[in-house]
Amino acid sequence: MAAVFNQIAIIGVGLIGGSIARAALEKGAAAEVVLFDGDAAALKRAGEIGFGKPAASIEAAVANADAVFHCVPVGAMGATARASIAAMKPGAILTDVGSVKGNIARDWHSLGRGDVHIIPGHPIAGTEKSGPDAGFASLFENRWCILTPESGGAADYVAATNKLAAFWTALGSKVERMDPARHDLVLAVTSHIPHLIAYNMVATAYDMEAVTEGEVVKFSAAGFRDFTRIAASDPTMWRDVFLNNKDAVLEVLGRFEEDLTALRKAIRNADGQKLFDTFTESRRIRREIIDAGQDTATANFGRDKPKE
Repeated sequence: MAAVFNQIAIIGVGLIGGSIARAALEKGAAAEVVLFDGDAAALKRAGEIGFGKPAASIEAAVANADAVFHCVPVGAMGATARASIAAMKPGAILTDVGSVKGNIARDWHSLGRGDVHIIPGHPIAGTEKSGPDAGFASLFENRWCILTPESGGAADYVAATNKLAAFWTALGSKVERMDPARHDLVLAVTSHIPHLIAYNMVATAYDMEAVTEGEVVKFSAAGFRDFTRIAASDPTMWRDVFLNNKDAVLEVLGRFEEDLTALRKAIRNADGQKLFDTFTESRRIRREIIDAGQDTATANFGRDKPKE
């Protein structure tokens, strides 16, 4: 296939940045990839793996790029965008992979480069692993990538948005366009609150005086193991997600607390019908997720079995 972009720059060479680099080169979506990371060891390792060409500075990395992908924690994106935008060529695309879009859209549009196309994005893909060695080319296949472009843009902005969508499609993603505020509310429900619950449940299990740490590990059932898998995600990334999407998270968390209170009441009052109805509805949603191709019904949800 013909390359969508002649050259892209990736700022941050962890799981997502490394996977974009690998996929872009393997699938021919970009002819050249230039890399930068504030962690010199990570940048060196990314070059050794073959993600692309390491650059000595963020400005050098973005100077000739047709699209610049910021793949750093949400809390760091303001600084990396400010460092790179002045060095970008006119007509280039400034985008990201963060799980929060409202703050990014507001902050980046205030940077004063009207000749740079600012198109925030979020590939909904990942694992609990991090670092350059975690990246793999198939990460985005059959996964959604949400773009949150500015509404009512000029013809060249619309063309740039279409080009970025074509890039993600070339990587195997299904592309959806969405308002930033809507994105943040949807992700609060589907990702942010589940991670918060997982982190809290694991912490609660280890804090309970009646259960020792050894027992929690030894007798972990599938549900708790899945919580620990989610809670193994990058703490810096998730700290920044909650700080930057606090309004949507607090809104959804309030509703969750109300529903949890209703379940607590049902258990206390031995209201089996309420419990049965809630569990039945949740089971139906699980089937819909499988039918939509967002997971598999195979044993252990198709994930690798733990080593014996």
